[in-house]
Amino acid sequence: MKPKILVIDDEQSIRLLLENYLGKNYEVVSKSNGEEGLIWLEKNIPNLIICDIQMPKMDGYEFIERVRASGFHKHTPIIMLSGEESSESRVRCYRLGAQDFLVKPFNVLELEELIKKNLNPIHYAIEW
Repeated sequence: MKPKILVIDDEQSIRLLLENYLGKNYEVVSKSNGEEGLIWLEKNIPNLIICDIQMPKMDGYEFIERVRASGFHKHTPIIMLSGEESSESRVRCYRLGAQDFLVKPFNVLELEELIKKNLNPIHYAIEW
């Protein structure tokens, strides 16, 4: 059974890119904003979440806060995506509970390595 990844991004092109690229090795579910992501999480359990920051209805910051406060998904790894590169955004995401942060446009190979690292941290380290 493939690990399940929830992708949340308001840009359809990013969702399609990640669905197509990651779909080879993962079951990918995509939503267009944090609100849709939270609704999906009520009945589903992903192995990892990839989330944009700047979105309508509910931004990535509020999404992280709500996921971490829920208790049920508080240990699910979250990788944040952002169109802006600022130290403040990174620090804020890390303090809210994100494991990693990538700036758009991102290298899909780098994202793939972050996914492996977060899904299999011990096994990944052993492969070095």
